[in-house]
Amino acid sequence: MAPHLYRVCGPITFILLQQFTRVEQMQLTLPPKVSPRAFERLAEINEAASPPKALRVAVEGGGCSGFQYEIELGEARDDDLVLEGNGQKVVIDPVSLPFLADATIDFSAELIGARFVINNPNAASSCGCGISFSM
Repeated sequence: MAPHLYRVCGPITFILLQQFTRVEQMQLTLPPKVSPRAFERLAEINEAASPPKALRVAVEGGGCSGFQYEIELGEARDDDLVLEGNGQKVVIDPVSLPFLADATIDFSAELIGARFVINNPNAASSCGCGISFSM
């Protein structure tokens, strides 16, 4: 019998037999997480914004390692994954989502500067700046 493909919540997919008697294959991709510190910083940024902006995190080709993160303020789109906390939104487009599976979006304030950072377990290597990575 031919399997049927069911799509639930974006990247979570289950391939089931027609009789639904057993699971043939299961691929589960965990969505990225956002740290409380990142939501707190986004709230500080949005204090003066009317209306508040979402933090958009995307992955694009380029950079010194093959892929690079794009982080900017913007609006949520219909097909975005929206992560909410502390009254704030972080949005990720469906093309970038597989590259950010189980990653953590955080905010770091160090002597060299303050920025949003991505802790990505899928990255095989990254450059020194933390913006570019390879898989």
